[in-house]
Amino acid sequence: MYKFLISPILFLFDAERIHYFVCEVLHIAFKIPFIPQLLRSLYTYEHPDLVQEVAGLRFRNPIGLAAGFDKNAEMVDQLEALGFGFIEIGTVTPRPQPGNDKPRLFRLKSDKALINRMGFNNKGATVAAAKLAHRKSKILVGGNIGKNKDTPNENALSDYLICFRELFDVVDYFVVNVSSPNTPGLRDLQEKEPLTALLRELQTKNKERFSPKPIFLKIAPDLTFSQLDDIIDIIQQTGIAGVIATNTTISRKDLRTSASEIEKIGAGGLSGAPLAHRSTEVIRYLCDKSNHAFPVIGVGGISSPESALEKRKAGASLLQIYTGFIYEGPGLASKLCKALVSK
Repeated sequence: MYKFLISPILFLFDAERIHYFVCEVLHIAFKIPFIPQLLRSLYTYEHPDLVQEVAGLRFRNPIGLAAGFDKNAEMVDQLEALGFGFIEIGTVTPRPQPGNDKPRLFRLKSDKALINRMGFNNKGATVAAAKLAHRKSKILVGGNIGKNKDTPNENALSDYLICFRELFDVVDYFVVNVSSPNTPGLRDLQEKEPLTALLRELQTKNKERFSPKPIFLKIAPDLTFSQLDDIIDIIQQTGIAGVIATNTTISRKDLRTSASEIEKIGAGGLSGAPLAHRSTEVIRYLCDKSNHAFPVIGVGGISSPESALEKRKAGASLLQIYTGFIYEGPGLASKLCKALVSK
């Protein structure tokens, strides 16, 4: 029903506006008696074979919601009812920021893709921490952290440490985001020297805690194989938990959408089906080259059982969806879980 009736109507309107509309509808629906239970019965699929132990955490299933959908941790309880095994909030920055100018989120319907240049719009780490402190569900939550746009790269560590401190008691794992293409200069932090220093200091602070949290690094799909070799070396040097592969791409190769429309949209990160092959390629390279030395969370173009199984075959321990969730609807997580059990 979603693909043939609901999404065609939703897709008539501005993508970002519809996102907030859908979130508001879910908030209202959860105040109606029995609606949360109904959603769970429709969209949650549980099976012993789905339970995963990764980085010391127990996931009820391996299908998570990627960062970007719930930037301010306002939807965790509602999204838990849609069958996810874990939810990643953010990207969160120390101080609130409005993000880039609108419009900044665009659908490429013929490609089943999105282009976004949101720019880490969020209400800040303090607000996100407060929201998570009052959530009711027990689903695992990751905190995706970044730096404010006006923070120079030489001071970026301070921003990541602030987010780390604010969120430590309310998240189950952290994700260091240095790979978004929508904050000027951010991807420069993926270079070996600054990235090693950043992760080493975060891990040092992490180990000072009574119960350290797993830290993952989210990387861009646009890295070369030589740079991926550096990533493997950095993970092993710093001892962080693993990698999330991959973020959005700046590439515009092999799109069905016309070049004139792409040019009109302008800059931003591309996600969805066109990213599937490259993200799988990155996952496979990291897993094979490192001899599976650390877990890789796979994300990028997952919208069907086939695409999910492909990433698992490449070596991904867990999977995350976002754009596929927009195009395929709220039943996607349970659909993928069923496919993983019956494979």
